[in-house]
This record gives sequence, C-alpha cells and structure tokens, in this order.
Amino acid sequence: MKKHNFSAGPSILPRQVFEQAAAGVLDLSGSGLSILEISHRSNAFEEILDSTKQLVRSLLKLSDSYHVLFLSGGASSQFFMVPMNLLNPPETACYIDSGAWSLKAIKEAGHFGKISVLASSKDRQYAYIPKKYTVPDMATYLHITSNNTISGTQYHQWPESKPVLVADMSSDIFSRPLDIKPFGLIYAGAQKNMGPAGTTLVIIRDDLLGRVSREIPTMLNYQTHVSKNSMFNTPPVFPIYVTMLNLQWLHKQGGLEAAGRRNQEKARIIYDEVDRNSMFLGLADAEDRSLMNATFVLKDSALESDFLEACSAAGCEGVKGHRSIGGIRASIYNAMGKESVSVLADVMKEFEQKFG
Repeated sequence: MKKHNFSAGPSILPRQVFEQAAAGVLDLSGSGLSILEISHRSNAFEEILDSTKQLVRSLLKLSDSYHVLFLSGGASSQFFMVPMNLLNPPETACYIDSGAWSLKAIKEAGHFGKISVLASSKDRQYAYIPKKYTVPDMATYLHITSNNTISGTQYHQWPESKPVLVADMSSDIFSRPLDIKPFGLIYAGAQKNMGPAGTTLVIIRDDLLGRVSREIPTMLNYQTHVSKNSMFNTPPVFPIYVTMLNLQWLHKQGGLEAAGRRNQEKARIIYDEVDRNSMFLGLADAEDRSLMNATFVLKDSALESDFLEACSAAGCEGVKGHRSIGGIRASIYNAMGKESVSVLADVMKEFEQKFG
C-alpha cells in the first residue's frame, strides 16, 4: 500500500530526492566515496555548498546585499541568535505572538533586551493571525512567524513595518513566491520544505551585521559564518547535500510560482472538504488558513480514534494533531502530491457516509 505522509516534520521529500541521496551515500558522483565521509574542505563539498546557496538565491531572487548561511542548531537556536546579534540595549524589539513557536522566540529574546509583544492571538487558541497593531518606528525589528504548524495559520499579507522585518519561515519557506525586500533576516529549519533535519537556513541583509556592542561568542556571531562561508566549523554536510537535491527538484518543477499554485490547489481540496463535511470543523479562521498545515477536529470527539484508524487503513500517516491541541492535522508540504491529498479527502467523505 502506498503511504501518504502528512507528518508535520521531519516531513515528506520527493521520491527522486530520496533516490539521489541514497546513491550519494553509497558513491558521490562516481568518486568512490560516500557523501557521509568526504571532507567538508574538499572541492566536492565546496561545489555542493556553493550550488545550494545559488539555488537559494535563484529561487528567492536575492540581491547581493543578502548573505545565505547554512548553520546547525535548528531554528530554535535562531530564537536567541537573532536578538543577540540585532538587539542593542536599551533598544526595543517587537514580536507578534501567533503561536507556540512565537512564544519560544519571545522568551529567548527577553534575555538580550527589552521586548514588546504588540499583539497576540492566544485569546482564541491561536486560531488567527493578529492584525490590528502599530509598529513603533523606533523599534529595532519586528519578528513574526510566517506559518504556525500547530494551529494551522499563515500570513498571507506581510505586516507594514518601518523597522526591520525578521521572520521565522521554518514551515513555509520555498512554498510560494516571496518578495524579500521587506525582510532584513529570515531563518528556517530545513525539515519541512527544504531538506532533512539537521541544518538551518539563515538569510541576513548585509547592513545588519555587526550592529551590537555586546561581545558575542564566536559560533553565535553571524559575521563569523558570513566571513567563513558557513564553514567556520564542520557544517552539516549531508543535510546540505539533500537540500541541494531538493532545491534542484523544486527548480525543475517551475520554482516558487508553480509551487505556490500547487499548494493552493492542494489546500483547497482539504479545506473544501472540511467545510462541506458535516463531521468536521476547521480550527483556523478561513482568511488565515495555512497552505501547509490544515487543522481541524471532529465535531464528535468520541469518533476521533475511528477516523485515525480509517486514515491509517488508507495509508494516510501522521494526521494526528499536535499533542497541545489534539484534533487532526494534515501537513501538505511541497513534495506532497495532489493525489495524496485527494485520498485523505476521500477518507473524510467515506467517514461521513459511515458515521454521519
């Protein structure tokens, strides 16, 4: 039976990428060596790293004023690296609280300066993206989380901000076209649309380097990694290699414009069925629904285990909602095909016919 992987992450990647990565583990491009054992100082890996960075630049249409870094530590490390490198006391940084990951970022930032939470959607269990707020002109930066995997909400319009805009894009990077100009810094864990877990993409504008007076540990200073081309220490070689393969696949699929159209179409299949089906109720406000993580519940919660069993029987895996809110979550990242989304929609239809 074909498996349809709706897991929120580490998530689905294209079959072609798995096959190429597997071949590289055995023998990288006829070298007789595995990608897992080549030196990170070798020409072979330098070519992989440079190619990966160029793919990022091409897909996002980056100008030379932006630096592309591949770091370790996950997006969670960026929760403290951002304020450590950007926030100079007594300056204030502004944050929007749109979910659990925003809260983690806010907590870490508080160690480095004054933090102002301008708006929050916690009052309704993060079912919407906060919109009614004003960003103080004197703030150092405004931090947002572009997509919220747990609650299933997503920014579809960027906030207006005179201060630098910083975004955690871990779960929707490369899923749709992106105008980089409003942003000074973007970071994203790889394990959603970009590649396997183990590396973190950071895109930082040149004028944000070296702006604080505090002493920063060498490994946590963005300038270190810019000056050393992401190779100050041994980089996460294999995750970067698979990221390269995945971005090559994405480029061949038509880039971000085509990805955005496909993701809208897939999300529409799920949300149309949620709205039509008498057994289910969507969790996120319609205008803020995520194209990456569709969240919903059964109106009769006693039937949830039956629905999960029906999903498993149809090969739909990873649809159980996050432990903090429960319910159902279907993560439909770039590599998820339309046919897999249709299978889940059919399970929902059949479930209504059986229990409705």
